Amino acid sequence: MNALQFNFNIPKYIFTKTIGRWIPSIHWHPRFSCLSWKDTEEPSLPNEDWIKIKVKYGGICGSDMNLLFLHDSPTTSPYVSFPFTIGHEAVGEISELGQQVQNHKIGQRVVVNPVLSCESRGLEPCPACVRGDESLCQQKTKGAIESGLLIGACRDTGGSWSPYLVAHKSQVLTLPDEVNDLNGVLVEPFSCALHAVLRNPPKDGDNILVIGAGVIGLSVVTAIKALGYSCNVTILVKHPFQGEMAKTLGADEVIYLDKNYVKSTANALGAEILNPLFGPEVIQGGANIVYECVGKKQSVTDALRFTESGGKVVILGLASIMKKIDWTTVWLNELTVKGCFAYSTNIFEGNKWNTLQIAIELMSRGKVDLSPLITHQYPLNEYQVAFNTITKRSRKNALKVIFNHDQTTVGG
Repeated sequence: MNALQFNFNIPKYIFTKTIGRWIPSIHWHPRFSCLSWKDTEEPSLPNEDWIKIKVKYGGICGSDMNLLFLHDSPTTSPYVSFPFTIGHEAVGEISELGQQVQNHKIGQRVVVNPVLSCESRGLEPCPACVRGDESLCQQKTKGAIESGLLIGACRDTGGSWSPYLVAHKSQVLTLPDEVNDLNGVLVEPFSCALHAVLRNPPKDGDNILVIGAGVIGLSVVTAIKALGYSCNVTILVKHPFQGEMAKTLGADEVIYLDKNYVKSTANALGAEILNPLFGPEVIQGGANIVYECVGKKQSVTDALRFTESGGKVVILGLASIMKKIDWTTVWLNELTVKGCFAYSTNIFEGNKWNTLQIAIELMSRGKVDLSPLITHQYPLNEYQVAFNTITKRSRKNALKVIFNHDQTTVGG
């Protein structure tokens, strides 16, 4: 089978890191980049507790593009094993079962929780896993499989950028008939937003600011509305098509990143603009909670200054090494800055649920339909076209781009 694999190579890394400033597509060039289009063997079951899945749709995540553009911090490098097949967003059908798997059957339509925690590694649970914080597992480099935060970053599991992947039985969730495949492939990214909101819930009457209107930012808006929180949601967006989708999903106020966005955002949040001796505007007041979903210097800066005194900033964007961010507002306004990674266990309707199961439940009840976010589908062998579509997002009106493994011709 053919798969898209990533393998760290110092000469290729340096070359693409240098040339990529001027030619972005060099990051997925088959000869010069760390990405390769390879004929590989199907991944095998690590043991009898594992399941093989034939992938129908594989999502292209912002974190995947971050990887291809070589923006990942070296801090994450101990938690991968090379070469790995990329792709952690998947919907498909079970094609093979280990002998110890009892609650699934061949042909069953499923989605995958890609987090590789203690249970999937065959280890006694660490303190984080005992708490239900599987995404914070302390044994991501140990056990029956190689290092990997997730399926799609581990040499042994494969990923959704290939026809097959393998997952531990604890990671596989049945998809009910009420949830179609296009929503199925979005269960994983939606769960990231759900986790952030459920761990950092708004109060009645709160002013909420969402920075970024990619899939995660739009999913945060969707999660807040689907969970029934009574608060005002303002979202800061870059492109008109993102703003239109944000309104469709329930945003109360949409602010565009134009030359007047600081004033518009302050007005929407009932905040005051103060002028310092020099430098950017200072905001007095602001949102009770800011969900930062971009991970860039300007978006983090805006998150800090648009949060009211005593408020909270939740970082969902892949913030990495950033220079010249002014942290004054953190201590001056006694802000809480909290990171958020993936999903795990959350309280839903008074009980503990796996976050992905909550996402499926909300979809099956008709409270969430994210399928309109999928604007482009491509066969896997047209990966260069898919990545170019993402880099030309504004011209292509691209929200979510996915690989369709049943598709043989280019789609858009």
